[in-house]
Amino acid sequence: MLYRLLSPALFAIDPEIAHGLALRALKLRPAGRPASPGPLTSTVAGISFPNPLGMAAGFDKDGEVPDALLGLGFGFAEVGSITPLPQAGNPKPRLFRLKEDRAVINRMGFNNGGLEPAHRRLSQRAGRPGVVGINIGANKDSIDRIADYATMARAMAPLADYLAANISSPNTPGLRALQDEGALIALLDAVIAARDESENNARPPIFLKVAPDLEPTDIDAISRIAIEKKLGALIVSNTTISRPPLVSRDAGESGGLSGQPLKNLALQRLKDFRSATGGALPLVGVGGIADADDAWKRIKAGASLVQLYSAMVYEGPGLARRIVRGLEQRMRAEGFSTIAEAVGSG
Repeated sequence: MLYRLLSPALFAIDPEIAHGLALRALKLRPAGRPASPGPLTSTVAGISFPNPLGMAAGFDKDGEVPDALLGLGFGFAEVGSITPLPQAGNPKPRLFRLKEDRAVINRMGFNNGGLEPAHRRLSQRAGRPGVVGINIGANKDSIDRIADYATMARAMAPLADYLAANISSPNTPGLRALQDEGALIALLDAVIAARDESENNARPPIFLKVAPDLEPTDIDAISRIAIEKKLGALIVSNTTISRPPLVSRDAGESGGLSGQPLKNLALQRLKDFRSATGGALPLVGVGGIADADDAWKRIKAGASLVQLYSAMVYEGPGLARRIVRGLEQRMRAEGFSTIAEAVGSG
């Protein structure tokens, strides 16, 4: 209710400024306790998730508020993308609300403060409860992007419940080329080796975040490689460069589209990867999830976990708890005793 009262004022200001205010509010708010194990608890990639709903990467780029996000009811939070060196990202304006479409277009360009401050910040929360994944990326002007991913994996492995290699952002030129078969094998070999060299013998599972704008041959190749390399999961999917019919004023802006218009494409890609992997690899469903029905459809289509971000812009901070309650109701109504039983049942 409070968010509905405040949202007209928030929507009257620049989206990036509003995002900064949201981060500041979460820093000031008592973090609260992370979700407790319950009927939605499941184990994915060796990690116990109290519920399957996570905050996607992009909201907390620098790892400033993971515990506050967990306190909102999310079963896990993914911070980043973080790159080795700080970078300002693309020129502003670069974030656009498409209110009539319940969507967002961004061309942020991996803006973040870099490895050192994020590592320091995340080190301070070491040992706290709650599942926190770290999404890693490469600097735009790097001469060796694979080396960037290896640097990030080596440094962040001891602090992460899982590492997510983001090779699917459309806003860093050439980054999606790392989804090509040869480049992907080289990347994953480097990331796995770097993780295995990290301090304290940390071995968090590696998740791979892929784009929705893939051809069937790409899906088959990525699936095969992910299984061969024993990845923890595939995150399906990032924002899209495609443009379904849109009506909002800023619909023509370039960048990655997220939110409601991505829902059908992201759901189809999830089904495609479920078919290609044969259920041999956990999937994380992302893109256009705004309520419990959306999340439940992804789970029944094969997602062991789901994530959201853009819907928070329109629904506010109470969304996570509403979705979790709705998932519990749907699980009971359909006669499943665990969330794992529902995965791929549809």
